[in-house]
Amino acid sequence: MAYEFKLPDLGEGLTEGEIARWLVEEGQDIAEDAPLVEIATDKTTVEIPSPASGKVSQILVAEGEVVPVGTVLVVIGGKGAALEPRGEERLRAELAPQHQAARPAGERVRATPLIRKVAAELGVDLATVTGSGPQGRITEDDVRGAAGGGRPSTATEGEHVRLRGVRRQMFEHLTRAHEIPAVTWVEECDFSDVDLKQLVPLVLHAVAESLREFAELNARVENGELVLLDRYDIGVAVQTEQGLVVPVVHGADRLSLDELDAEVRRLAEAATAGTLKPNDLRGGTFTVTSAGKAAGLFVTPLINHPEVGILGIHRIEERPVVRGGEVVVRRMGNVSVTFDHRVIDGKRAAEFGLAVIARLET
Repeated sequence: MAYEFKLPDLGEGLTEGEIARWLVEEGQDIAEDAPLVEIATDKTTVEIPSPASGKVSQILVAEGEVVPVGTVLVVIGGKGAALEPRGEERLRAELAPQHQAARPAGERVRATPLIRKVAAELGVDLATVTGSGPQGRITEDDVRGAAGGGRPSTATEGEHVRLRGVRRQMFEHLTRAHEIPAVTWVEECDFSDVDLKQLVPLVLHAVAESLREFAELNARVENGELVLLDRYDIGVAVQTEQGLVVPVVHGADRLSLDELDAEVRRLAEAATAGTLKPNDLRGGTFTVTSAGKAAGLFVTPLINHPEVGILGIHRIEERPVVRGGEVVVRRMGNVSVTFDHRVIDGKRAAEFGLAVIARLET
C-alpha cells in the first residue's frame, strides 16, 4: 500500500516550506519515524520523520523548491499506483501556480513567494518569464526586465550565492517586517544591580509582568484587527551559524527565574544544533532580542510579524552618570521598544518600556 506524505503545518500562520534537504533517495527502504526530509520554514529548519515504513517510490519535490502546506512531497510504498486516481499530470498542476498552463507541459514556474509578490505588483505573468537563476529559478531582475524596468544584468559578475534555508527565510520574512510602520523608543537602564549571568531570564520575567499591564503589546495583527492575547509566550531571538531564529518560551509568566533560565538554554542549544521542534517556534506573542557582546550601543530591531512589538537589550558597560549631584560610574545599557504605530500609541509603548526598566533596576 502506498502512502502519500504531504507537507504538514509546521507552525502557526505558516503556509509554505522549502525542501532544504532530502535524507533519503528513491528506491531506498525507510523505517517509520526514521529521518525523511529537512523542511525550512520562515522560522527555522526542522527534520521531519517518516510517517510510514516502506520503499521510497517517488520524490515529487526537489531540494530548494518552495511549496504550500498540503503539497504531496513523497510517496512511500507501492510503485506509484497511489498517484493513478489523480494522475501525474494533475498532481503537477496542483503543485504549480494556476498560470502554469502557459508553459510547456510538466514545466513548473520556479519563483519564491517574494518574487511572486514583485511580479504581482508589476503585473508580470511569471509563466511568460524565463528564469536566469539556478535550476531556471526566476529572479527579481528577470521580473523587472519583463516589466520594462529591469536593472543592468549582473549575471556574469562576481560569485552568485543562492539564498536557501534559514537565510532565504530571513530575507523574505524581514522584507515583510519593513512593510510595518514601526517606531523605536529607547531609554537608559541601570544594570548595576542585575546579575548579568541571568540577564535574559530576568528580562523575560520583567517583560511578562509588564505585558500584563499593557495588553495591546501582547497582541497580533490579523485581518486588520488587533487580537489581544491572554497568554505570554515570548520569543527570544537566537543567532546561529545558519541565521537568526526565534524560539518561543511558552508560558513565560508562569515560570520561575531558574525555570526561565533552563528553558532559554535548552532553546538556544537546540537552535544552534538545528534540532528545534515545530512547537518550539509556534505561538509567540512578543519578542525579546539581546545580542550580548555584539549588541552595539543601539540598534533598531525589526518586529516579528504578526506581533506588534519587540524589546531590545543593547550593549551594557560602565559609564559615567550623575547620581545625587555627583558623577559616578554605573553599569548602564540601552533598552528599546520597537512597536507597530498603526495599533500602538507612542505614549503607551514608552510607558511599557519604563515599566520593564523599573522592574530590572529594582
